[in-house]
Amino acid sequence: MDADRRRREELAAFLRDRRARLDRTALGLPDAPRGRVQGLRREEVATLAGVSVTWYTWLEQARDINPSRQVLEALARLFGLRPVELTYLLTLGGHGEIAPVAETTSHAPERLRRLLESFPFPAFLLAGDWSIIGWNTAYAHLYPRIESLDAEDRNLLWLLFTDRELRRLLPDWEEQSRRFVGEFRAEARRWLGASREDGIVARVSAASEEFARIWQERDVEGFVSRERSFRHPLAGLTAYEQHGVVPSEFPDLELILYVPI
Repeated sequence: MDADRRRREELAAFLRDRRARLDRTALGLPDAPRGRVQGLRREEVATLAGVSVTWYTWLEQARDINPSRQVLEALARLFGLRPVELTYLLTLGGHGEIAPVAETTSHAPERLRRLLESFPFPAFLLAGDWSIIGWNTAYAHLYPRIESLDAEDRNLLWLLFTDRELRRLLPDWEEQSRRFVGEFRAEARRWLGASREDGIVARVSAASEEFARIWQERDVEGFVSRERSFRHPLAGLTAYEQHGVVPSEFPDLELILYVPI
């Protein structure tokens, strides 16, 4: 399946999900008949958003059409989407970057390796599919298993949902794992360009029912610097502030920094 088809299918699924979340009474509509799924009907969404019923139906059917930015923004207003969700919707609608990211590399560029080692606090480097392709000594002290893992298993999504040791390190695993899934979804170009057969989403979904369930909830989150806690077996409970930095020379890579607080 090509990337354009995957984009349309995700757009259709995202619209159906947000339509089902709408509160009828808050929009001045009567309660749904008993036994019917909550949310709005397609016809009601089209009317309230000021778009053609046929056109909106085609969007939810993943038809090969090109919705205008104005139509998508009208739907976003009706659905009450946050800015990060609006950006995601526009991307799915063809008004953002969908082209596949550069081929994932398994090694960090030497200049970035030197930069990583210059940090006295834990830091690692993510590739486009969230593979961890570089880390410094401080990060290896925080998470020792990183150095013994097979290269194909050094992926942040994979480890969050399959590595019991990493889960034990995170006292707020449930909250943080959901946050990471939402952030990964927001970076649509990092996964829409990959085939479902060999993409990281398919791999983690097959290994973790928890991830598969969270992924299907279709929550979208923008990255924010935030406090992170780790329960280290030797150092005890430690706190950091997490930052993400995209090197201008390597825009498909991201440095993740854990600054002590």
